[in-house]
Amino acid sequence: MKIIISNQSELPIYAQIREQILNGQIKEGEVLPSIRSMAKDLGVSVITTTRAYSDLEQEGFIATMQGKGSVVLSKDNNMLKEQFLMRIEQGIETAVESAKQIGMTKNEIQQILESVWEQ
Repeated sequence: MKIIISNQSELPIYAQIREQILNGQIKEGEVLPSIRSMAKDLGVSVITTTRAYSDLEQEGFIATMQGKGSVVLSKDNNMLKEQFLMRIEQGIETAVESAKQIGMTKNEIQQILESVWEQ
């Protein structure tokens, strides 16, 4: 498993770890290293990796089992799907608010969505 963090990224380190897991760079069913091991490998604080794991578990992306570690859950997981739907809705709400502020029509924003979908 390879997690790459960047000190130049705008995202905090815990969020970079989280995003790499969410983006499928770490496959479902894969066991994550222990919090301490990941912190050591990445050269970051245990608090940072604890935050990443905690957020992922709360959101339903990983499950932690005492003595066995944390495992990445399947994308078929209902809780995971709900989290993705919430992220999509938030993104669309932000886009629609921005479009309204500059006077775009519903049709114009739908055309942008179709264009982005095709990319």
